[in-house]
Amino acid sequence: MNGFVRSAAPHGDPAADAGHRTGRGGTARGRTALTALVGLAVLCALVTVSVANGDMALPPADAVKGLFGLGDSATVLVVQEFRAPRMVAAIVAGAGLAVAGALLQRLFRNPLASPDVMGVTGGASFGAVAMLAAGASQALMPLAALGGGLLAAVLLGVFGWRGGVSVTRLVLVGLAVQAGLSAAVSFMVVRFPTELAGSALQWTTGSVYGRTWPEVWSAGGTVALGLVVAFALHRRLAVLDLGDDSAGTLGLNTSAARLQVLVIAIVLASLAAALTGPVAFVALAVPHMVRFLAGPPTAGTLALSGLAGAVLLLASDLVAQYLLPVGGLPVGVVTATLGAPWLLVLMIRQSSSVNRSVR
Repeated sequence: MNGFVRSAAPHGDPAADAGHRTGRGGTARGRTALTALVGLAVLCALVTVSVANGDMALPPADAVKGLFGLGDSATVLVVQEFRAPRMVAAIVAGAGLAVAGALLQRLFRNPLASPDVMGVTGGASFGAVAMLAAGASQALMPLAALGGGLLAAVLLGVFGWRGGVSVTRLVLVGLAVQAGLSAAVSFMVVRFPTELAGSALQWTTGSVYGRTWPEVWSAGGTVALGLVVAFALHRRLAVLDLGDDSAGTLGLNTSAARLQVLVIAIVLASLAAALTGPVAFVALAVPHMVRFLAGPPTAGTLALSGLAGAVLLLASDLVAQYLLPVGGLPVGVVTATLGAPWLLVLMIRQSSSVNRSVR
Protein backbone atom coordinates (compact mmCIF):
# COMPACT_ATOMS: atom_id res chain seq x y z
CA MET A 1 0.00 0.00 0.00
CA ASN A 2 2.03 2.93 -1.27
CA GLY A 3 1.69 6.49 -0.07
CA PHE A 4 0.54 7.65 3.29
CA VAL A 5 -2.87 6.44 4.34
CA ARG A 6 -5.22 9.38 3.89
CA SER A 7 -7.98 7.85 5.99
CA ALA A 8 -5.66 7.88 8.96
CA ALA A 9 -5.10 11.62 8.74
CA PRO A 10 -4.74 12.89 12.29
CA HIS A 11 -6.73 16.04 11.62
CA GLY A 12 -9.44 14.79 9.29
CA ASP A 13 -10.01 15.61 5.65
CA PRO A 14 -9.71 19.19 4.33
CA ALA A 15 -13.43 19.55 3.71
CA ALA A 16 -14.26 18.60 7.27
CA ASP A 17 -11.60 20.97 8.55
CA ALA A 18 -13.01 23.77 6.42
CA GLY A 19 -16.48 23.10 7.76
CA HIS A 20 -15.19 23.14 11.29
CA ARG A 21 -13.44 26.45 10.74
CA THR A 22 -16.43 28.12 9.13
CA GLY A 23 -19.32 26.58 11.03
CA ARG A 24 -17.78 26.17 14.47
CA GLY A 25 -14.74 28.42 14.21
CA GLY A 26 -15.72 30.51 17.19
CA THR A 27 -16.17 27.43 19.37
CA ALA A 28 -12.82 26.00 18.26
CA ARG A 29 -11.05 29.28 18.96
CA GLY A 30 -12.72 29.45 22.36
CA ARG A 31 -11.58 25.93 23.23
CA THR A 32 -8.05 26.75 22.09
CA ALA A 33 -7.96 29.96 24.13
CA LEU A 34 -9.35 28.26 27.24
CA THR A 35 -6.92 25.36 26.96
CA ALA A 36 -4.04 27.82 26.47
CA LEU A 37 -5.02 29.75 29.61
CA VAL A 38 -5.13 26.54 31.63
CA GLY A 39 -1.80 25.47 30.17
CA LEU A 40 -0.19 28.79 31.04
CA ALA A 41 -1.47 28.54 34.60
CA VAL A 42 -0.09 25.00 34.93
CA LEU A 43 3.23 26.07 33.43
CA CYS A 44 3.53 28.96 35.90
CA ALA A 45 2.84 26.58 38.77
CA LEU A 46 5.45 24.12 37.49
CA VAL A 47 8.01 26.90 37.09
CA THR A 48 7.41 27.95 40.69
CA VAL A 49 7.84 24.37 41.93
CA SER A 50 10.98 23.95 39.82
CA VAL A 51 12.78 27.03 41.14
CA ALA A 52 11.62 26.59 44.75
CA ASN A 53 12.71 22.98 45.24
CA GLY A 54 16.11 21.37 45.35
CA ASP A 55 18.83 20.56 47.85
CA MET A 56 17.96 23.85 49.51
CA ALA A 57 14.20 24.44 49.58
CA LEU A 58 13.10 28.04 49.16
CA PRO A 59 9.78 29.76 49.88
CA PRO A 60 7.92 29.93 46.54
CA ALA A 61 7.55 33.71 46.69
CA ASP A 62 11.29 34.19 47.35
CA ALA A 63 12.18 31.73 44.58
CA VAL A 64 10.05 33.58 42.03
CA LYS A 65 11.60 36.89 43.08
CA GLY A 66 15.05 35.35 42.74
CA LEU A 67 14.16 34.24 39.22
CA PHE A 68 13.80 37.90 38.29
CA GLY A 69 16.95 38.97 40.16
CA LEU A 70 15.14 40.25 43.25
CA GLY A 71 15.73 39.33 46.87
CA ASP A 72 18.92 38.34 48.65
CA SER A 73 22.00 37.46 46.63
CA ALA A 74 22.16 33.84 47.80
CA THR A 75 18.63 33.12 46.59
CA VAL A 76 19.27 34.87 43.28
CA LEU A 77 22.45 32.83 42.77
CA VAL A 78 20.79 29.49 43.51
CA VAL A 79 17.74 30.18 41.35
CA GLN A 80 19.33 31.90 38.37
CA GLU A 81 22.55 29.92 38.05
CA PHE A 82 21.57 26.39 39.12
CA ARG A 83 17.81 25.91 38.76
CA ALA A 84 16.67 28.28 36.03
CA PRO A 85 18.86 26.85 33.22
CA ARG A 86 17.47 23.36 33.79
CA MET A 87 13.92 24.68 33.90
CA VAL A 88 14.29 26.81 30.77
CA ALA A 89 15.96 23.94 28.90
CA ALA A 90 12.99 21.67 29.66
CA ILE A 91 10.50 24.32 28.54
CA VAL A 92 12.28 25.18 25.29
CA ALA A 93 13.07 21.58 24.37
CA GLY A 94 9.54 20.43 25.14
CA ALA A 95 8.07 23.16 22.96
CA GLY A 96 10.46 22.39 20.12
CA LEU A 97 9.79 18.64 20.18
CA ALA A 98 6.02 19.07 20.34
CA VAL A 99 5.86 21.55 17.45
CA ALA A 100 8.19 19.32 15.40
CA GLY A 101 5.85 16.39 15.99
CA ALA A 102 2.79 18.46 15.08
CA LEU A 103 4.42 19.59 11.83
CA LEU A 104 5.44 16.06 10.80
CA GLN A 105 2.08 14.50 11.62
CA ARG A 106 0.25 17.18 9.68
CA LEU A 107 2.70 17.14 6.77
CA PHE A 108 2.56 13.36 6.32
CA ARG A 109 -1.06 12.99 7.52
CA ASN A 110 0.13 10.16 9.68
CA PRO A 111 -0.38 9.94 13.46
CA LEU A 112 2.80 7.91 13.85
CA ALA A 113 5.05 10.49 12.21
CA SER A 114 7.32 12.02 14.86
CA PRO A 115 11.04 12.70 15.34
CA ASP A 116 11.21 9.70 17.70
CA VAL A 117 9.83 7.16 15.25
CA MET A 118 11.66 8.65 12.26
CA GLY A 119 15.03 8.48 14.03
CA VAL A 120 15.70 12.23 14.04
CA THR A 121 16.26 12.47 17.80
CA GLY A 122 18.50 9.40 17.66
CA GLY A 123 20.51 11.06 14.92
CA ALA A 124 20.83 14.24 16.97
CA SER A 125 22.07 12.15 19.90
CA PHE A 126 24.62 10.48 17.63
CA GLY A 127 25.91 13.84 16.40
CA ALA A 128 26.21 15.24 19.93
CA VAL A 129 28.06 12.20 21.29
CA ALA A 130 30.36 12.12 18.27
CA MET A 131 31.21 15.76 18.98
CA LEU A 132 32.01 14.88 22.59
CA ALA A 133 34.17 12.00 21.42
CA ALA A 134 36.11 14.36 19.17
CA GLY A 135 36.78 16.64 22.15
CA ALA A 136 35.17 19.65 20.49
CA SER A 137 33.76 22.63 22.33
CA GLN A 138 30.32 22.44 23.93
CA ALA A 139 29.40 25.51 21.88
CA LEU A 140 29.39 23.28 18.77
CA MET A 141 26.90 20.82 20.28
CA PRO A 142 23.81 22.33 18.57
CA LEU A 143 25.48 22.11 15.16
CA ALA A 144 26.53 18.53 15.84
CA ALA A 145 23.02 17.57 16.92
CA LEU A 146 21.55 19.25 13.84
CA GLY A 147 23.97 17.38 11.60
CA GLY A 148 23.03 14.08 13.22
CA GLY A 149 19.32 14.80 12.78
CA LEU A 150 19.83 15.58 9.10
CA LEU A 151 21.84 12.37 8.75
CA ALA A 152 18.93 10.37 10.17
CA ALA A 153 16.53 12.09 7.77
CA VAL A 154 18.78 11.23 4.81
CA LEU A 155 18.99 7.59 5.89
CA LEU A 156 15.22 7.43 6.27
CA GLY A 157 14.80 8.87 2.78
CA VAL A 158 17.33 6.51 1.20
CA PHE A 159 15.93 3.33 2.72
CA GLY A 160 12.26 4.21 3.04
CA TRP A 161 11.30 6.51 0.18
CA ARG A 162 10.85 4.14 -2.73
CA GLY A 163 7.79 4.84 -4.77
CA GLY A 164 5.91 6.24 -1.80
CA VAL A 165 6.12 5.36 1.85
CA SER A 166 3.57 3.11 3.51
CA VAL A 167 2.79 3.43 7.18
CA THR A 168 4.47 0.12 7.97
CA ARG A 169 7.62 0.98 6.06
CA LEU A 170 7.85 4.42 7.68
CA VAL A 171 7.69 2.92 11.16
CA LEU A 172 10.04 0.00 10.47
CA VAL A 173 12.69 2.05 8.65
CA GLY A 174 12.51 4.81 11.26
CA LEU A 175 12.89 2.34 14.13
CA ALA A 176 15.78 0.67 12.30
CA VAL A 177 17.55 4.00 11.82
CA GLN A 178 16.95 4.88 15.47
CA ALA A 179 18.27 1.50 16.62
CA GLY A 180 21.36 1.68 14.43
CA LEU A 181 22.29 5.16 15.57
CA SER A 182 21.61 4.22 19.20
CA ALA A 183 23.99 1.29 18.81
CA ALA A 184 26.65 3.63 17.46
CA VAL A 185 26.12 5.95 20.42
CA SER A 186 26.42 3.06 22.88
CA PHE A 187 29.67 1.97 21.25
CA MET A 188 31.14 5.45 21.58
CA VAL A 189 30.07 5.70 25.21
CA VAL A 190 31.76 2.38 26.01
CA ARG A 191 34.94 3.56 24.31
CA PHE A 192 34.97 6.92 26.09
CA PRO A 193 37.43 7.70 28.86
CA THR A 194 35.78 7.43 32.26
CA GLU A 195 35.59 11.19 32.76
CA LEU A 196 33.60 11.63 29.54
CA ALA A 197 31.32 8.62 29.86
CA GLY A 198 29.06 10.34 32.39
CA SER A 199 28.59 13.39 30.15
CA ALA A 200 27.83 11.22 27.15
CA LEU A 201 25.42 8.93 28.98
CA GLN A 202 22.69 11.60 29.05
CA TRP A 203 22.46 11.43 25.27
CA THR A 204 21.35 7.79 25.52
CA THR A 205 18.55 8.45 28.04
CA GLY A 206 17.50 12.11 27.79
CA SER A 207 18.23 14.52 30.60
CA VAL A 208 18.22 18.22 31.44
CA TYR A 209 20.53 17.79 34.42
CA GLY A 210 23.47 20.17 34.55
CA ARG A 211 22.32 22.48 31.77
CA THR A 212 24.12 25.82 31.72
CA TRP A 213 23.15 29.21 30.34
CA PRO A 214 25.58 29.04 27.38
CA GLU A 215 23.97 25.75 26.28
CA VAL A 216 20.49 27.14 26.76
CA TRP A 217 21.25 30.32 24.83
CA SER A 218 22.91 28.53 21.91
CA ALA A 219 20.49 25.64 21.32
CA GLY A 220 17.44 27.17 23.00
CA GLY A 221 17.76 30.46 21.17
CA THR A 222 17.85 28.66 17.83
CA VAL A 223 14.83 26.55 18.83
CA ALA A 224 12.94 29.76 19.64
CA LEU A 225 13.82 31.14 16.20
CA GLY A 226 12.72 27.86 14.62
CA LEU A 227 9.37 28.11 16.39
CA VAL A 228 8.83 31.54 14.84
CA VAL A 229 9.58 30.12 11.38
CA ALA A 230 7.24 27.17 12.03
CA PHE A 231 4.36 29.52 12.81
CA ALA A 232 5.17 31.54 9.69
CA LEU A 233 4.83 28.35 7.62
CA HIS A 234 1.38 27.59 8.96
CA ARG A 235 -0.43 29.18 6.02
CA ARG A 236 1.44 26.93 3.61
CA LEU A 237 0.46 23.89 5.67
CA ALA A 238 -3.16 25.04 5.56
CA VAL A 239 -2.99 25.23 1.76
CA LEU A 240 -1.33 21.80 1.57
CA ASP A 241 -4.29 20.42 3.54
CA LEU A 242 -6.47 21.15 0.49
CA GLY A 243 -4.55 18.62 -1.62
CA ASP A 244 -1.85 19.00 -4.23
CA ASP A 245 -4.20 19.94 -7.08
CA SER A 246 -5.96 22.68 -5.15
CA ALA A 247 -2.70 23.93 -3.63
CA GLY A 248 -1.10 24.11 -7.06
CA THR A 249 -4.10 26.01 -8.40
CA LEU A 250 -3.61 28.55 -5.63
CA GLY A 251 -0.01 29.05 -6.76
CA LEU A 252 1.80 27.06 -4.06
CA ASN A 253 4.87 25.05 -4.99
CA THR A 254 3.90 21.96 -3.01
CA SER A 255 7.29 20.23 -3.20
CA ALA A 256 9.13 23.30 -1.94
CA ALA A 257 6.55 23.88 0.80
CA ARG A 258 6.82 20.29 2.04
CA LEU A 259 10.60 20.49 2.05
CA GLN A 260 10.52 23.72 4.07
CA VAL A 261 8.19 22.24 6.68
CA LEU A 262 10.24 19.04 6.85
CA VAL A 263 13.51 20.92 7.32
CA ILE A 264 12.17 23.17 10.08
CA ALA A 265 10.72 20.12 11.88
CA ILE A 266 14.10 18.37 11.74
CA VAL A 267 15.88 21.52 12.96
CA LEU A 268 13.49 21.91 15.90
CA ALA A 269 13.76 18.26 16.96
CA SER A 270 17.54 18.12 16.55
CA LEU A 271 18.26 21.29 18.50
CA ALA A 272 15.82 20.29 21.22
CA ALA A 273 17.71 17.01 21.47
CA ALA A 274 20.93 19.01 21.81
CA LEU A 275 19.51 20.27 25.11
CA THR A 276 17.94 17.09 26.41
CA GLY A 277 19.15 14.08 24.48
CA PRO A 278 16.67 11.73 22.74
CA VAL A 279 13.60 12.38 24.90
CA ALA A 280 10.75 10.16 23.71
CA PHE A 281 6.95 10.54 23.74
CA VAL A 282 6.70 14.35 23.75
CA ALA A 283 6.74 14.86 19.97
CA LEU A 284 4.55 11.81 19.38
CA ALA A 285 1.81 12.33 21.95
CA VAL A 286 1.39 16.08 22.42
CA PRO A 287 -0.17 16.77 18.98
CA HIS A 288 -2.76 14.06 19.66
CA MET A 289 -3.58 15.57 23.05
CA VAL A 290 -3.96 19.04 21.54
CA ARG A 291 -6.25 17.78 18.76
CA PHE A 292 -8.40 16.05 21.37
CA LEU A 293 -8.63 19.19 23.51
CA ALA A 294 -8.79 21.95 20.89
CA GLY A 295 -9.88 20.35 17.64
CA PRO A 296 -8.41 20.47 14.10
CA PRO A 297 -5.06 22.18 13.52
CA THR A 298 -4.84 25.96 13.28
CA ALA A 299 -2.12 28.48 14.06
CA GLY A 300 -3.54 28.58 17.59
CA THR A 301 -3.33 24.83 18.09
CA LEU A 302 0.24 24.83 16.78
CA ALA A 303 1.15 27.36 19.47
CA LEU A 304 -0.82 25.30 21.97
CA SER A 305 1.25 22.25 21.01
CA GLY A 306 4.41 24.14 21.96
CA LEU A 307 2.88 25.14 25.29
CA ALA A 308 1.70 21.60 26.01
CA GLY A 309 5.13 20.18 25.15
CA ALA A 310 6.79 22.60 27.55
CA VAL A 311 4.34 21.64 30.31
CA LEU A 312 4.78 17.91 29.70
CA LEU A 313 8.57 17.89 29.66
CA LEU A 314 8.93 20.17 32.68
CA ALA A 315 6.36 18.12 34.61
CA SER A 316 8.16 14.90 33.67
CA ASP A 317 11.45 16.35 34.91
CA LEU A 318 9.88 17.28 38.24
CA VAL A 319 8.42 13.77 38.53
CA ALA A 320 11.86 12.30 37.88
CA GLN A 321 13.42 14.56 40.50
CA TYR A 322 10.94 14.39 43.36
CA LEU A 323 8.19 11.79 42.96
CA LEU A 324 9.98 8.60 41.95
CA PRO A 325 11.43 6.33 44.66
CA VAL A 326 14.77 6.18 42.83
CA GLY A 327 16.54 9.53 42.82
CA GLY A 328 18.60 10.93 39.97
CA LEU A 329 16.67 9.31 37.13
CA PRO A 330 16.79 11.25 33.83
CA VAL A 331 13.61 12.72 32.41
CA GLY A 332 13.86 10.39 29.41
CA VAL A 333 12.99 7.45 31.65
CA VAL A 334 9.69 9.08 32.59
CA THR A 335 8.73 10.07 29.06
CA ALA A 336 9.74 6.67 27.63
CA THR A 337 7.62 4.91 30.26
CA LEU A 338 4.64 6.96 29.13
CA GLY A 339 5.52 6.74 25.45
CA ALA A 340 5.84 2.97 25.03
CA PRO A 341 2.16 2.12 25.65
CA TRP A 342 1.07 5.22 23.73
CA LEU A 343 3.03 4.13 20.66
CA LEU A 344 1.59 0.61 20.94
CA VAL A 345 -1.97 1.96 21.05
CA LEU A 346 -1.34 4.21 18.04
CA MET A 347 0.13 1.34 16.02
CA ILE A 348 -2.86 -0.89 16.84
CA ARG A 349 -5.31 1.85 15.85
CA GLN A 350 -3.35 2.56 12.67
CA SER A 351 -3.35 -1.14 11.76
CA SER A 352 -7.10 -1.34 12.35
CA SER A 353 -7.66 1.71 10.16
CA VAL A 354 -5.60 0.20 7.34
CA ASN A 355 -7.48 -3.11 7.56
CA ARG A 356 -10.84 -1.33 7.36
CA SER A 357 -9.71 0.71 4.33
CA VAL A 358 -8.55 -2.47 2.54
CA ARG A 359 -11.90 -4.18 3.14
